[in-house]
Amino acid sequence: MKNISFKICIVLFVFTVVLLIPQKACAHCDTLDGPVVQDARMALKKGDVTPVLKWVKEKSEPEIRTAFDKALLKRKSNEKNADMEFFETVVRVHRAGEGADFTGLKPAGTIEPAIEKADKAIEEESVDELADKVGNVVASGIKERFARLIEAKKHMKDSVDAGRKYVAAYVEYIHYFQEIYNLATGGSIHDHE
Repeated sequence: MKNISFKICIVLFVFTVVLLIPQKACAHCDTLDGPVVQDARMALKKGDVTPVLKWVKEKSEPEIRTAFDKALLKRKSNEKNADMEFFETVVRVHRAGEGADFTGLKPAGTIEPAIEKADKAIEEESVDELADKVGNVVASGIKERFARLIEAKKHMKDSVDAGRKYVAAYVEYIHYFQEIYNLATGGSIHDHE
């Protein structure tokens, strides 16, 4: 019974991570000041769809070209609506290509601070400061969970409740570490020994 509930916890944890990562990883692609819409604006301004095509899979290119042509025609009578329809199409198709849902365009200024910093590193062509900050956050997260685990370990034999607190701390520490490690390396710890 305990083995089954442990497996259920693992499955729920992995399921949650899998659901959240694509949405978080691409969270700024659906904002009006995100890179997809910026390139869509440039395409409309130049009258050339090319700048936005990189954001969609090759199989989706005809849909974007059609939407672009439609937007150019519609802009003559209602530029704002034409642009928004084109932005929505490009972002929807882009997100679908990454396996993420499209829930509508988000207002400008809603890009998460971490994503803004990642984009700034690209602009500056330097990731050292960002990598150091992320490394410190990860190290801090591991150390905090480890400290709670060691404290719980000292008392785990005092009672069943204390033992359960140890197990909860252990599971949190191991899952946190494993998930970060797998995301960072793309594999198990044994693949990199």
